[in-house]
Amino acid sequence: MFKSANVGTTDRILRLLAGIALAVYAYTSLIGTWAIVAYVVAAVLILTALVRFCPAYRLLGTSTCKIAR
Repeated sequence: MFKSANVGTTDRILRLLAGIALAVYAYTSLIGTWAIVAYVVAAVLILTALVRFCPAYRLLGTSTCKIAR
C-alpha cells in the first residue's frame, strides 16, 4: 500500500493499545465534542498501527521500523 513501513513492532503495539484504551475511555466517560476528538485520535492511532505507516514520521524523516526504510 505504501512505499515503506516506518512503524516498528513495539510502536505498533503501543499505538494499538493506546487507541483501544482511548476509544473505550471516550465511550464510557466522555460526551460531546471531547468524545468525537478522542474517537478521531483513537482511529488515527489504530489505523497507523494496522498499516505500519505514520505520515508524521515521513515528514520528520524518522522510522521505528528496523526492516524497511
